[in-house]
Amino acid sequence: MHLNSEEKEQIFEKYGKSKTDTGSPEAQIALFSVRIAHLTDHLKSNHKDYTTARALKALVGKRRRLLDYLIKKDINRYRAIIAQKELGIRK
Repeated sequence: MHLNSEEKEQIFEKYGKSKTDTGSPEAQIALFSVRIAHLTDHLKSNHKDYTTARALKALVGKRRRLLDYLIKKDINRYRAIIAQKELGIRK
């Protein structure tokens, strides 16, 4: 899946501080969540695609580490990103 720059800007604007805020944990978590959802759909129809399964596990791990970082730094920001139901993140 390739997100074009307009789609990424929309994600960063919605979850980050601005369109150019690519470094905040919230923006990165949102971007990873979109990519994870796409890979999950791909694996539903291509269950033997082991390379994609490995990439999906790596993305989930990256997102988990960012969420753990947010818990340590600012619990309110963590709770705000978890409350976003469209990202599909559970505690």
